[in-house]
Amino acid sequence: MAFELTDEQRAIRTAVREFASDEIEPVAAEHDETGDYPEELVQKAAELDFIAPHIPTEYGGAGMDTLSSTIITEELWRGDPGIGSAIGSRGFGTTMIRKFGDEWMKEEWLPRVANGDAATASAISEPAHGSNVAGIETRAERDGDGFVINGNKMWITNGTVADVAVVMTKTSPSEGHRGITAFLVPTDLDGFSAEKIDNKLGIRASDLAELILDDVRVPEENVIGEVDEGFYQLMEFFADGRVSVAAQAVGAAQAALDAAKDYATDREQFDQKIAEFQGIRHKIAEMATNVEAARSLTYRAATNLQQGDDETARKLASMAKLFASEHAVDVADEAIQVHGGAGYVTDHPVERYYRDARITKIYEGTSEIQKNIVADTLLP
Repeated sequence: MAFELTDEQRAIRTAVREFASDEIEPVAAEHDETGDYPEELVQKAAELDFIAPHIPTEYGGAGMDTLSSTIITEELWRGDPGIGSAIGSRGFGTTMIRKFGDEWMKEEWLPRVANGDAATASAISEPAHGSNVAGIETRAERDGDGFVINGNKMWITNGTVADVAVVMTKTSPSEGHRGITAFLVPTDLDGFSAEKIDNKLGIRASDLAELILDDVRVPEENVIGEVDEGFYQLMEFFADGRVSVAAQAVGAAQAALDAAKDYATDREQFDQKIAEFQGIRHKIAEMATNVEAARSLTYRAATNLQQGDDETARKLASMAKLFASEHAVDVADEAIQVHGGAGYVTDHPVERYYRDARITKIYEGTSEIQKNIVADTLLP
């Protein structure tokens, strides 16, 4: 299946690429070294409609389709995965709010996210539970006209910068996945705290934290959707997240490929450019082929998701996430090889791309989980 981008989508790609080239790339190494959150770049991105571009226009968003949003993610990560993650994750959880939240939730939070004034977080994983969502231990117990939440959430993007979090809890602990409820939890409530995680391998400009909820009291109106329906609500959006991670992986891989091509055409050995050696040429040809294959699969998954073909979209999303993430790491590894010793140090960005790409094989479901999902769609 071929993908012909519309004129608008090509314009979006050009605009994001220019933003990444002019604003992100010059400061990428600095943010990777310091781990500082790129607040100024987030605000600039918001002015260009690059923050949560899926938010509908009636709530102040750009109202972009899935493929357009995918292109934005890809190009932000091509500029720099860490800063790209910080910008691209500002609206984590807004899809749940948009689909299942009450109107007051949408009116209060979606415009603020779209214009850069607020950040959201999606709090699912816990210290002992990652892929096994049904095993979460965070509890929400009824208390009068509301709920009291207790528990820990781990590996939460935007944990220390979010103004509100979509928190998955157990409301009927004995019911497994049938007893999970999503809550909208402002982060300034008593008992809510976040501890920043600084010792990350990559995407260091993106905020990551552990959340602690200690007797956090929320009113019943803060239930997103229906009580005990959170797991089923969440399942509707996992394909969206996996397509987004596939786009991240494509962007990181493209950045590594670009760097390898530039270095190969500049570096000389044995009185000639190393790009003239067949070994290097074949290496770059294979890298480029894998990047293009990952991009095509990702765009196909995005298009199916956009068209609402649920079963096909679920399969393709997992295929795209699996293929793109695995090959992003491979392409970044080969980019280091093209650079030789120079690629192993921070003088060149390829070592950063290698570190940054590695996370795409883990979050939103590990590669092993994606294989299970694909197999389940193919085999009895």
